[in-house]
Amino acid sequence: MGAYADLRARMVERQLRRRGIADERVLAAMAAVPREAFVPAELRHRAYADSALPIGEGQTISQPWIVATICQALELRGDEQVLEVGTGSGYSAAVLAELGAEVISVERHRQLAETACQSLDRLGVATVEVVVGDGSRGAPQRAPFEAIAVHAAAPAPPPALLAQLAEGGRLVVPIAAGEVEALTLLRRRGEELESTSLGPCRFVPLIGEEGY
Repeated sequence: MGAYADLRARMVERQLRRRGIADERVLAAMAAVPREAFVPAELRHRAYADSALPIGEGQTISQPWIVATICQALELRGDEQVLEVGTGSGYSAAVLAELGAEVISVERHRQLAETACQSLDRLGVATVEVVVGDGSRGAPQRAPFEAIAVHAAAPAPPPALLAQLAEGGRLVVPIAAGEVEALTLLRRRGEELESTSLGPCRFVPLIGEEGY
């Protein structure tokens, strides 16, 4: 495990800190969560590569910088209830669990959800609840959420997710416009939404009632 720890520390310094991730809580969370525990065994040698990796079902584990960028934009301080759309491998949920109080993560692929739960359990992550369902509809029975992270590209911010965002809450979602995708931060200010582009990105499509 020493070799992975060295690779993780190098990832934090070279891929994250040097590229604009300045939130020390986010950097510490990325340093604490073993990414190798969330990738297929045959790809563990690439766990800290500066790229996304396949995890099955046509899905991927996001590039470390993308995970850190989403977490930094959410501005978590430790007492928030967080909604995650697209559990995938469970890696992002584990990082969010380091930063928030509770994470509700929705995954449409049952096999991925089960594998993610196993990985989270092995690491003793107890504050993530994985739900199988249509992530584009969120988890209205658990709303409101101070922070929502969407790990799939949508044609527009899903109205259901906006409705579940608390006052002052932050939603990060990739918005697709033709061939271009932009990672977008939306912040609720009463009836208004402040929108900030965090930069170009590439995600799998958000499949569901309020996605594609």
